[in-house]
Amino acid sequence: MTLFFQDYFGGPNATMKPVTFSLDPWSFKQFGTIFYTDDPINMGMDQESGQVARAQGIYEFDGSTLEVQGASKQFERVREVAVVGGSGRFRLARGYATLGTVHLDLSLSYSIIEGNFTVWHY
Repeated sequence: MTLFFQDYFGGPNATMKPVTFSLDPWSFKQFGTIFYTDDPINMGMDQESGQVARAQGIYEFDGSTLEVQGASKQFERVREVAVVGGSGRFRLARGYATLGTVHLDLSLSYSIIEGNFTVWHY
């Protein structure tokens, strides 16, 4: 399953913000920075392709959820996180996801993250 996260990391409509950080104000590369997100998720790269879910720590898709955990190092080309659980259609889910930044516009504080999910479930 491939999904696209519409990520606003700055400005008045930011969909992600730091919750806690170590000694200095946060940065994506700083160890110990934890973020919360509320990203719209679409089936296509285009924002107009139709929202199917929101990325809020636990991802809901058509009434079912996937729980994803891990460190997503934002400036690495491809990163991997674990799928550690789920509900509904994804009950007892296990697997992994690869995340990659397919669009980045620093002037708008906007990026599109492509997520490819490999999930085993009952």
